[in-house]
Amino acid sequence: MKLYVTDFEGVEHELEAIEGWRVMEIIRDYGLPIKAECGGACLCGTCHVYVAEEWLDKLYPKTEDEEDRLMEDAIGVGDNSRLSCQILMSDALDGLKVTMGPGSKKD
Repeated sequence: MKLYVTDFEGVEHELEAIEGWRVMEIIRDYGLPIKAECGGACLCGTCHVYVAEEWLDKLYPKTEDEEDRLMEDAIGVGDNSRLSCQILMSDALDGLKVTMGPGSKKD
């Protein structure tokens, strides 16, 4: 299964995704510079991504915790903002497209 990630320079990367893995884990394991400071515990906003519009209705709705982290910790939040640690890959998400959000770049 595939995950397409657009990095901070606008380059799209085609990544092999594994069912059940968090999008954040896949991005990090491919060496793309994502902060993901809390490691997937939904305690920060440093794995913020923008989900391509055509994929939004295929994702599970945001939890209250995710909504809080986005509003309090993420930068440049939009209607299509999600925490990549809260998106689990599945067959239904094969081909998912995300763009890394501001404030999530690892220094």
